[in-house]
Amino acid sequence: MLKGIDQRLSAEIVHVLMLMGHGDDLVICDVNHPAATIAAETTYGKLIDMAGCDIPTGAAAILSLMPLDTFVPAPVARMQVVGNPDGIVPIFARMQAVVDRAEGRAVTIAPLERFAFYEAAKKSFAIIRTADSGPYGCFILKKGVVELPEL
Repeated sequence: MLKGIDQRLSAEIVHVLMLMGHGDDLVICDVNHPAATIAAETTYGKLIDMAGCDIPTGAAAILSLMPLDTFVPAPVARMQVVGNPDGIVPIFARMQAVVDRAEGRAVTIAPLERFAFYEAAKKSFAIIRTADSGPYGCFILKKGVVELPEL
């Protein structure tokens, strides 16, 4: 363990967050998502499990280290409800609260049709699967710039 790093963040998750650059995408999903299949096509190439966490808890831990991109209108994407593009499920509001709190501002979350989401997920840097039972707990977080002092 290290000081200041949420204990839910494994060494592998911290490693992946450190490898990611500005504009890279990170998928955080529930147990129903075809994460292992899609993860094989990501930059990282394998699935990362975040056992024991629901999506909001896992996302809050990740966003304690990773800023969201401020150069795009919607730095977070979510999967649309199949057959009801305007449908809302409880996880959407819970995630909205997490990202808004982490960023200290209102963050736009863009909906993506199911298969468009899968295609976007394949182009992501990595996929983190939580223990969340879902449904529709599928989000893509776009990494922003970390402001650091000069060396």
